Amino acid sequence: MELTVVMPCLNEAETVATCVRKAMGFLAESGISGEVLIADNGSTDGSQQLAEAEGARVVDVTEKGYGNALMGGIVAAHGKYIIMGDADDSYDFTNLMPFVEELRKGADLVMGNRFKGGIAPGAMPPLHRYLGNPVLSFVGRLFFRSDIGDFHCGLRGFSRDSLMSLGLQATGMEFASEMVVKATLAGQHITEVPTTLSKDGRSRPPHLHTWRDGWRHLRFLLLFSPRWLFFLPGLFLLTVGLVIGAIVVPHPFSIGSVTFDVDTLVAASAMVVIGFQAVLFWLFTQVYAGAEGFLPEEPKVQRILGKLSLERGLVTGGILGLAGLAGLIFSILDWRGQGFHGLNYEHSLRLMIPSVTALIVSWQLILGTFFLSILGIRHTRHPAIGAPQTFAERN
Repeated sequence: MELTVVMPCLNEAETVATCVRKAMGFLAESGISGEVLIADNGSTDGSQQLAEAEGARVVDVTEKGYGNALMGGIVAAHGKYIIMGDADDSYDFTNLMPFVEELRKGADLVMGNRFKGGIAPGAMPPLHRYLGNPVLSFVGRLFFRSDIGDFHCGLRGFSRDSLMSLGLQATGMEFASEMVVKATLAGQHITEVPTTLSKDGRSRPPHLHTWRDGWRHLRFLLLFSPRWLFFLPGLFLLTVGLVIGAIVVPHPFSIGSVTFDVDTLVAASAMVVIGFQAVLFWLFTQVYAGAEGFLPEEPKVQRILGKLSLERGLVTGGILGLAGLAGLIFSILDWRGQGFHGLNYEHSLRLMIPSVTALIVSWQLILGTFFLSILGIRHTRHPAIGAPQTFAERN
């Protein structure tokens, strides 16, 4: 069988029969060997019977959620290729040939683009059309260097084997983002074709929750892009903090009538500490993600980790800590020279703040390199011992 059209369904009695009829008609008219499969997620309005009456195969998926329903349908599908789409009559199941043609050419994933194909009046809420979808699609293109213009189109086709190799795990609406992100990271061949979006035929509100599901999509994009979540913001804060600190440490700095003094130095110190911690978190994530296999290894990161050994981290952190400690001692000696009274805060804080910052960063580096070494440990056994035992077997 060449093609399976999969539709997730939860109480779609008003529209599911129409969607199945259109998809079955497409298969018959195009001469494609295929099936229409309804992945039902617990409908109580008779959607299953209506779909079966139109010739669809219905699979019950007990685990709730959009991602669970789709994955249940994909696993049960018999087709070499799969086209998925909502059962609310918003997508045109009579015009699936552009997807099939791209799949036959070797594409692993074919995305529909509603902004190129056309969005009917009232088909998409203005907040989604002009803010939600464009912003999230832009974030997806930026984070993952993807060319996809419509990251969240629900009508898309893919090779079943290619998709199964991605190890998709999302259970909710973010399943749509996970599919594109992991296919991109895996280097799969992704193309895009125009498609239309019509006003759905339901009288009830949609299952989609604007802010909750929008956040879930954004959260997923951030979690799978530690470079944008940790490294770039951290590097920015670290750099700006160091530059501002270097300017303010010797003496106050003025721009017009505004003077930047020790209070600005405190803010710069916080930026350095937070920025350095974010960069460390980026390294932690890269090591963990590489070990678990859910993010591809980056050559640049591997080179950094290769140079950042435990011993080098300890030596560098130790030198930085000694410098901070020396600054604190010098500050105390300076205070002693004043008889431990009449402290000049403007003068002393210019030395105290950088010294404390150096001590904090030194311990971040020392503890961070220890943690990186722990994350880098591989669970192995000598060949003569055999396979490792589980905790339960050992106890």
